[in-house]
Amino acid sequence: MKLHQSIIYLFACLAVYGCALSPPQKAENLTELYQQLPTPDITLNIPGLGPCNDSLDRNVNLSSQHPVTILVHGCHGSAGRFRSLSEVMAFHGQQSACFSYNDRHSMMRSSRQLSDVIETLAQKLSESHITVIGHSQGGLVARKALVIDRDDPIKTKAKLQLVTVSAPLSGIRAARYCAVPALRVATLGVNDLVCWAISGSKWYEITDASEFISSPGELVPAVERYMLVSTDETGSCRKYNDNGSCIEDDYVFSLEEQRLPKVHSRVSPNEVQVKAGHVEIVGDYGITPKKLINILQKEGYIEPTEVARLKELDKLLVYLYGVHK
Repeated sequence: MKLHQSIIYLFACLAVYGCALSPPQKAENLTELYQQLPTPDITLNIPGLGPCNDSLDRNVNLSSQHPVTILVHGCHGSAGRFRSLSEVMAFHGQQSACFSYNDRHSMMRSSRQLSDVIETLAQKLSESHITVIGHSQGGLVARKALVIDRDDPIKTKAKLQLVTVSAPLSGIRAARYCAVPALRVATLGVNDLVCWAISGSKWYEITDASEFISSPGELVPAVERYMLVSTDETGSCRKYNDNGSCIEDDYVFSLEEQRLPKVHSRVSPNEVQVKAGHVEIVGDYGITPKKLINILQKEGYIEPTEVARLKELDKLLVYLYGVHK
């Protein structure tokens, strides 16, 4: 491929390389009718951690006697992306909070911020049991925050669980030209500049040539369980027209991109593969994430729904996602 063609291809690939999600859901006041949350006894103001909405008040009210789930959004996302999933967890009596970060920053920087959040949160909880769930790029950030192979490994003795969902653990294929040495040299730095302009400081980290990807690292001893959810996104659709034809697919990462590189680790991931689109798996307005909810319940990350409350859950899902599915 000629040099100018490579640059054009690079622009095209990175422009659509796909950790983009649809906009966060509307910041409306969601009903508390079905919530079963424990009574909060602490209010925390931890940089990077907040409620799962896009309000300016980032204080988190929690019960220090109960476990907490931290949800980590992908790129072009925000805390509001997981508002509805947070409500589903509240329905089941489980408290959650969202980690927010600048998706253009280095992922090492973002993962360090997340590890600081986890350390601080663990110190405030009497029941120091924390689950971290990261989607897409958020899965990369979440896993790296919990590895021992870094300059500043997390030291908490809290009981930790990790779930990564649709995360490009083997690097983003569309970004591969960012790491081609000959192309970087031949373009006299233009290649690097293009990659930075589109992806930010993480531009090299998302390639399979980076140490961030090729050396994922061993999880810290505090991590008791790790579930890796990969999505087979082939043939998926994010948006249909009135005739039922797909006008926007939901394919972002291949199964190969979501495969974790080999790593010697005390904790082997429990790998779960599901046929679902990239946005479908976590839900959006008009898309109910039933597949992910079922997986999380089956594996014990969300409590099972009481039979007597199944109809209530169905009503809540319709309210949150706008569809009966």
